[in-house]
Amino acid sequence: MTPHSAPVRTKKIGSFYPPQRTLMGPGPSEIHPRVLSAMFRPTIGYLDPVFVQMMEELKDLMRYAFQTRNSVTFPVSGPGSVGMEMCFVNMVTPGDKVIVCRNGVFGGRMIENVERCGGIAVVVEDTWGTPVDLNKVEDAIKANPDARVLAFVHAETSTGVASDAQALAALARKHDLLTIVDTVTSLAGIPVKVDEWGLDAVYSASQKCLSCTPGLAPITFSDRVIEKVRARKERVHSWFMDLNLLLGYWGETNRTYHHTAPTNALYALHESLLLLQEEGLENAFTRHERNHAALRAGLETFGLDFLVEEKYRLPQMNAVYVRAGVDEKEVRHRLLHDYNLEIGAGLGALAGKIWRFGLMGYSCKMENVMLCLCALETVFADMGQEVDFGKAESAAYHAYARTPSQVRPMRVAHA
Repeated sequence: MTPHSAPVRTKKIGSFYPPQRTLMGPGPSEIHPRVLSAMFRPTIGYLDPVFVQMMEELKDLMRYAFQTRNSVTFPVSGPGSVGMEMCFVNMVTPGDKVIVCRNGVFGGRMIENVERCGGIAVVVEDTWGTPVDLNKVEDAIKANPDARVLAFVHAETSTGVASDAQALAALARKHDLLTIVDTVTSLAGIPVKVDEWGLDAVYSASQKCLSCTPGLAPITFSDRVIEKVRARKERVHSWFMDLNLLLGYWGETNRTYHHTAPTNALYALHESLLLLQEEGLENAFTRHERNHAALRAGLETFGLDFLVEEKYRLPQMNAVYVRAGVDEKEVRHRLLHDYNLEIGAGLGALAGKIWRFGLMGYSCKMENVMLCLCALETVFADMGQEVDFGKAESAAYHAYARTPSQVRPMRVAHA
């Protein structure tokens, strides 16, 4: 027997059982028990009439989340990054100018998508932790009257800053540009009003404020985008993400096979969107604001300063500067291994400088806020930091007492 024909031997591998974590990082968020239960339902064929009916309900529930009547609204089989790429490969042809706003990591990914499509990226740079500057964008549009698209991140996950999507979309419409908008972290956490704001191509992700399993990208396209895609003179440079082909699968009549849909993950998304509708969008927004206020009050007792100015902060993504005198990585390590609590680190230029505390979807609840503050007290004290035990929790409780817990549900926007 030659060495190349010898059997491969491996150690005995058993079933994998992950630990139960409290997820307060940049994603994924914790998954609601009803959503987990939905994933265990029987798998059926993706052209089964019952499954097709569920797909139609799913599209309708997504229209509620996006606050749109767009007929082309569906979940892409892939993470938010695939949703992003689908927008660019369908809407950008070689030589097209695209104005891209970069104020964090994910604006940078948009630039790379433009370049890979053969387009020309005109970059509007803003300091990380600040919103997109409207004046800079308008100057870039005026300097590039042949630009076709404006692309920006609504809620920058790497910094926790929100930009004014409504105002940016108004600028784009004024100059006859289409918009590509990243709502990966904003959808269901803060308002995203696709129709009212006049957004064109909008993508998100299942694992953030929707609290679903990772691997799906809710997406919606305006009629203007569909007209542009259908008028292309060359084929889309991706078979899997070609919108012309996908319309045949996600359309309302004569559905045709395109790819094997992730059926059980789609059950989960259906359930998570149903939970959102039952709670009501306004109630979901209030819950995120309320828990953010409590977490903020507690974090500030430790002397932790926020990266983002208060009026631009995302309630679901809280970025704070690392406390002086502690090893930021060691703090995250102790939280994870001593308390099963995950928080996020800084990315890019902010690596080692900030922590990111996520309060998204099912992870956005009082017990998580209080556990986090209590765990931080102990970790800081163990690392030799001065801590006033109980002060953070008290500040959080007082914040809860000052903010309402529920409002009337928002009227459903779809028919």
